[in-house]
Amino acid sequence: QVQLVESGGGLVQPGGSLRLSCAASGFTSNYYAIGWFRRAPGKEREGVSCIKSSSSDTYYADSVKGRFTISRDNTKNTVYLQMGSLRPEDTGLYYCAASQFSTPFEARLTSAQEMCASDLSFPSWGQGTQVTVSS
Repeated sequence: QVQLVESGGGLVQPGGSLRLSCAASGFTSNYYAIGWFRRAPGKEREGVSCIKSSSSDTYYADSVKGRFTISRDNTKNTVYLQMGSLRPEDTGLYYCAASQFSTPFEARLTSAQEMCASDLSFPSWGQGTQVTVSS
């Protein structure tokens, strides 16, 4: 069973930076996708950024493009979300999610963008880490 543990959230002033970490364990396949989602107050959960096990396939929501960077450290089974130029509207509970693929062919069927479009793409979820951007 895949387990995900997020860390790195906190309170930051507008314009500041934070780095979220998602430590993953329990993968049974080398082919997977990791997504960062967030739920802002009063809004539905949305996909912020996703990455496939082939790191060249990444996706960013328009609202964070150019400010956030997703990356992966395979040696630590950890995915990071570097967040910069933070805005009050970035406030929310940030979740890490994972989905495994049985074969490389299956992994290629769905792009990171397509997976980020729906949280139904990810069967495994962490507990979330709170990010608050406020002066």
